[in-house]
Amino acid sequence: MDYDFLQIEKKWQHIWSTKKTFKADSQSHKPKYYVLDMFPYPSGAGLHVGHPLGYIGSDIIARFKRHSGFNVLHPQGYDSFGLPAEQYAIQTGQHPSKTTTSNINKYRQQLDRMGFSFDWDREVRTSEPNYYKWTQWIFLKLFDSYYDIEADKAVPVSELIFRFKKEGNINVQAHCDKDTPVFSALEWNAFDHEQQQKVLLFYRLTYLSETQVNWCPALGTVLANDEIVNGVSERGGYAVTKKRMRQWSMRIGAYANRLLLGLDELDWPDSLKEMQRNWIGKSRGACIYFEVENHPEKLEVFTTRPDTIFGVTYMTLAPEHELVSKITSPEQQKAVSDYIAIVAQKSDRERQADVKLISGVFTGAHALHPFTGVPIPIWIGEYVLASYGTGAVMAVPCGDQRDFDFATHFNLPIINIFDGVDISEGAFTDKGKVKLIHSDFLNGLDYKAALDRVITALESKNYGKGAVNFRLRDAIFSRQRYWGEPIPIYFKGDIPIPLKEQHLPLELPRVEKYLPTEEGKPPLGNAKIWAWDEINEEVVSNDRIDHQFVFPLELNTMPGWAGSSWYFNRYMDAQNQKEWVAPKALDYWREVDFYMGGSEHATGHLLYSRFWQKVLFDLGYVKTNEYAKKLVNQGMILGNSAFVY
Repeated sequence: MDYDFLQIEKKWQHIWSTKKTFKADSQSHKPKYYVLDMFPYPSGAGLHVGHPLGYIGSDIIARFKRHSGFNVLHPQGYDSFGLPAEQYAIQTGQHPSKTTTSNINKYRQQLDRMGFSFDWDREVRTSEPNYYKWTQWIFLKLFDSYYDIEADKAVPVSELIFRFKKEGNINVQAHCDKDTPVFSALEWNAFDHEQQQKVLLFYRLTYLSETQVNWCPALGTVLANDEIVNGVSERGGYAVTKKRMRQWSMRIGAYANRLLLGLDELDWPDSLKEMQRNWIGKSRGACIYFEVENHPEKLEVFTTRPDTIFGVTYMTLAPEHELVSKITSPEQQKAVSDYIAIVAQKSDRERQADVKLISGVFTGAHALHPFTGVPIPIWIGEYVLASYGTGAVMAVPCGDQRDFDFATHFNLPIINIFDGVDISEGAFTDKGKVKLIHSDFLNGLDYKAALDRVITALESKNYGKGAVNFRLRDAIFSRQRYWGEPIPIYFKGDIPIPLKEQHLPLELPRVEKYLPTEEGKPPLGNAKIWAWDEINEEVVSNDRIDHQFVFPLELNTMPGWAGSSWYFNRYMDAQNQKEWVAPKALDYWREVDFYMGGSEHATGHLLYSRFWQKVLFDLGYVKTNEYAKKLVNQGMILGNSAFVY
């Protein structure tokens, strides 16, 4: 008897669809089990072979758990904001929503034909206003929170304001910008509203600041480090350069230690957890302050080896370090400027990966050794990154191979501070039990003893302090794109004002062009109806902006990872129009039991989503500190298959 699989599959897929066989109940006497796939971006090409590679595995788990007596939630949706749809809109003039809807229909047809047991009643699309309303809501929660170091959690900004009124910020332990001003309660209460709001931006978990960014001129937008591959944009392969811009950022750095410690609780692949550990990059050492000869500025350096301070023979700054332009001598201006322009064409990853290339330029300035007062030449070099530590290195050629190679290449002095060690061929990088020489009060001490002694000396003389540093930097949140979530902010002068929650969603306006404006503003600068009427509380025409009652709205949109940083929670109560997720649904489903997805998302989606989950946990909106107990990588298809015809 022939097996007519086409008819049989068609019959049963129709039955599953009409009877909603795979519909999950949010209240059940059965034990729950939540199986989740990383939802796809609906590209025009349709599903690729990597999609079913993961979906088949998770579907087997879902079906097995149903047969084992579990109430299984196995949803699916679409990460439908993104650059490809926008690029297509630029080329054709067709609105991204049209191509996105068409692509989603294609995906759904393909997924249905494969017979997956998804609960389609819980489908989400990140580009739908009824979804990104809640993405905007989470943004406002972050904007209205700060990180209290003493409580080790996010806390509403209203509590910070209360403390400022009573005692100023002298005793406030919070994650904030380095240049946060110190003030008393008397001074705070004397500040006008605008001054107070500017101060609060130093603390908010979502904040505006001047930031060094990865700028892609061809795409007309900022890119995150994980969106750049081999020095070019992941999408399109376009050149990326460095640029300073006023951007929205998220203070993920405040959560660095918790993100690191939380990995120990997760049943995730060890290789993926190690990738996150390296990306977060915790290191212990000291911050040391070097005065700059004939300049008022101080140069701050973080080092894991403060015990080698007497081996310093030069300093190296990242080419984009803010002090470079201030301290460079007139004679060196051209050489420094030319070098900065060359380095700006490279990504941070390229600069770190190319260990054989040695390049740098002398600034003409000198730092002063904190203990001896000896002048130390200050160079710039591409191997030092502004995004790590303080963007400055105290170079100890005898103890670091890169410093050794740099010093040898440029004929800079090398002082040996290790007793009985030959450094004629290379640096000595082992900590071990080797005693120090030529190191003043550290002579005769090994690494551990010298480390404690030098930190004590630095702190007693106010030359520095012991410190823990993280490689993880705050995440740039602005994107100069059209097809993304609007940021629910309007501006009174330079001060960002959040929309009230009842006015969400702030929907994307229609525009005629999807490129930046001729003045260089983001694509939303092309919108003609994109201003906020504060009296009537509605979006109105731009020509009504008077900066008294009607104000301009934010022109940047959110990054591609915003909608995917919380979608796993929305699936628990996807059709709820009144709340982001009902408490009952959160109580029942709590977290994902089995998450399937690729390791390529280790330092992007999987890190940002953990960050958002921890913020929502701190604020009492979710029940768990981590959202996915178990994660499985389905593997990656690396090459073409061999076909026989």
